[in-house]
Amino acid sequence: MTYKMTVPQIKEAIREKLSHSFGVSLENATYEEYYKAVVLIVRELLTKGRTEFIDNAEKTGTKQVYYLCMEFLLGRSLRNNLYNLGLEDSFKKALAEYDIKLDNLYEQEPDAGLGNGGLGRLAACFLDGLATQGYPAMGYSLRYEYGIFRQKLVDGWQTELPDFWLPGGSVWLQQVPENSVEVRFDGHIEEQWHEQYHSVRHRDYTSVTAIPYDLCVAGMDGKGISLLRIWKAENNKFDMNLFNGGSYMRAMEQQAMAEVITKVLYPEDNHTDGKMLRLSQQYFLVSASIQDIIRRHLFAHSTLDDLPKLAAIHLNDTHPVLAIPEMMRVMLDECGYGWEDAWNIVRQTVAYTNHTVMSEALECWSIDLFKMRLPRIYQIVEEIDRRFWEEMRWKGVEESKIYRMAPIGDGYVKMANLAVIGSHSVNGVSALHSEILKEDVFHDFYMEEPQKFTNVTNGIAHRRWLNQSNPKLSGLITDLIGSEYIYDAGKLSGLLRYKDDEAVLEQLQQIKRFNKVRLADYIKKTQNDRVDPDSIFDVQVKRLHEYKRQHMNALNILATYQWLRENPNADFTPHTFFFGAKAAPGYYFAKQIIQFIAALAEKIRKDDRVNKKLKVVFVENYCVTWAELLTPAAEISEQISLAGTEASGTSNMKFMINGAVTLGTLDGANVEIHEAVGDENIILFGMTASQVEELKRSGYSPRLHYQNNQVIHRAMDELLTGFDGQKFKDIFNALLNEDRYMALADFESYAEAQRRAQKLYLDQKSWNRMSLVNTACAGRFAADRAIREYAGNIWHASPVPPVQNLSARTLEK
Repeated sequence: MTYKMTVPQIKEAIREKLSHSFGVSLENATYEEYYKAVVLIVRELLTKGRTEFIDNAEKTGTKQVYYLCMEFLLGRSLRNNLYNLGLEDSFKKALAEYDIKLDNLYEQEPDAGLGNGGLGRLAACFLDGLATQGYPAMGYSLRYEYGIFRQKLVDGWQTELPDFWLPGGSVWLQQVPENSVEVRFDGHIEEQWHEQYHSVRHRDYTSVTAIPYDLCVAGMDGKGISLLRIWKAENNKFDMNLFNGGSYMRAMEQQAMAEVITKVLYPEDNHTDGKMLRLSQQYFLVSASIQDIIRRHLFAHSTLDDLPKLAAIHLNDTHPVLAIPEMMRVMLDECGYGWEDAWNIVRQTVAYTNHTVMSEALECWSIDLFKMRLPRIYQIVEEIDRRFWEEMRWKGVEESKIYRMAPIGDGYVKMANLAVIGSHSVNGVSALHSEILKEDVFHDFYMEEPQKFTNVTNGIAHRRWLNQSNPKLSGLITDLIGSEYIYDAGKLSGLLRYKDDEAVLEQLQQIKRFNKVRLADYIKKTQNDRVDPDSIFDVQVKRLHEYKRQHMNALNILATYQWLRENPNADFTPHTFFFGAKAAPGYYFAKQIIQFIAALAEKIRKDDRVNKKLKVVFVENYCVTWAELLTPAAEISEQISLAGTEASGTSNMKFMINGAVTLGTLDGANVEIHEAVGDENIILFGMTASQVEELKRSGYSPRLHYQNNQVIHRAMDELLTGFDGQKFKDIFNALLNEDRYMALADFESYAEAQRRAQKLYLDQKSWNRMSLVNTACAGRFAADRAIREYAGNIWHASPVPPVQNLSARTLEK
């Protein structure tokens, strides 16, 4: 399909949409109406392209990829789709003739409230990579009405507000009510045997309707179009008897309890109701999605026997692992399969990516809760557990090992174990992480089935994070090495021949300063805060968690502030530290860290002795749009998690491709970034993963660092005395007595790395060379490469053949 539109065609299409869809003339239309009119035009193009793309896939028997994830952090869609379709310049010119700026329309769009952190952004990047390379794919998630939350700092304390993104974002969504499915909760199961035939009836269940909404994501040049299908929960069975009997609230409550499933992403689960809701969300996602996948397959094929050849179902982390027993339920109860045949199909179709070694993310559900909410699914998990024990005993595996591996144990259903047992492939997302999975987290499984485990290092949609977010840099790159890197990020290595070209390095420096000024202007506009674009821009933006060690960064800033107070005339390169992070609503300690950063920022701002040299900025309500401004402006990329805790990271890759220098530990993908750029183009510090494990075994005492390091001692003491009446005793005590992620153990090395970075920065020519090398070596971290590895090694999938080859392929079939 061709997506080309002339400027006159675009102008006429806009005029028509404004008139027919909104009943306004060109002269009277608001920016919001122009934005929605343009979206409707683009949406129609995408829908037609998607239909043609999938028709070609089905004609050629091309395997389809189904990607299940609790979140897809898309950000804004308009610029991404216009850029990928090659229509951005044409729309800009057409709108200009109506005296409308396209950039102003971009600002009308909210970030889609469908994700939170790296997991969701990876899924969004993968939709782009799948489409660009021609793999027919669907993502599945939930339509969160209020996102995760909109972050507002009140006296430095994170307050959660609803994220009302749908009024501006829903124009991208196409409801498909005819594909709605029923999802059942609660009740009880009645079983009957008729000779060899087993029948199951689910009685007294709560029925929730899953209504699909579709959103298209264009690949580069529109070669492929990915589809994200998100489900909304509704209860269409209003109980008139209850209502007419005077039980008005109970009648409404039944409807509200169903619809709450898709209100908010990651509801707090530190109480029973929260756990029930999270479990309900996860089952609602997988039940609706698996029913949809199987229905789509059976619409074109008479049996599910060939499902593994024509479909790959990928579980992105543990949240969608209930897809495994749900597939078994559909095949056993609705399609008449026997257990062995159904289980073989499931295991050949499903693959699993693990994204964390954190124990809290390797989800476990209490048997009582699970059994009550999902009675039939629990029966199936119980049978998977029974057969697993039987198989392992037959293999001669010792009982204690089977107990650790089983999907049920200690009163819990263990989702990670279920994921490994029910899939044909398990992968980590960086070389180090995959080794940790094999040697630690899933070691017992690895010893039994080593061939099941592999690695696919994460990747980013480089067209979005370089070409769209940093057009001046991408323009320079295109001038220097051509445009092939847009399609093959590996071609960025061609930049290396310019690493000693002073004119090119000077241009890089000018582009970086332009991006810093752009960010400074945006911060002034949105947060009424002034930032010096001639200071070092040092950025740590990611989900707030202790293992990511934002508190170590802040503690070092506090120590630096203390030194500057005493030495206000010291030679010190002005330094601006940026933080952006949301803490989970119930994660009290993480919220305290945010409050500490905010209080420190305010203390420094008010201190005229140091505030020209040192500044801290906390970006409120960090999101993709903020990232698209921060990433091109960053000069130092803080990737400082304790070695062995971060699975991969993707912000490190986004900063790297934009020329920021990584200051980090040898954790996650930092290890591979180090391999790519060499010792001289990265600033490393801290313990390695093996050293961390050795220190844990020998016994770690954070108190020793407090007692023996005067810098740590003074900084921590000021946590106790506090700033302007705010004291941080809990952070002090946590660091002194526990320090789970060894911030004090790595502190001295981290502080020295910061000093080294400041010294390197003074030689701007050398710094610019480091920046260029980072961009040049970032090609291996493209999502396109990751998708090819998944397709080749895990999904065994191929792209849709070019249109001109369809007739020959069809004849062969």
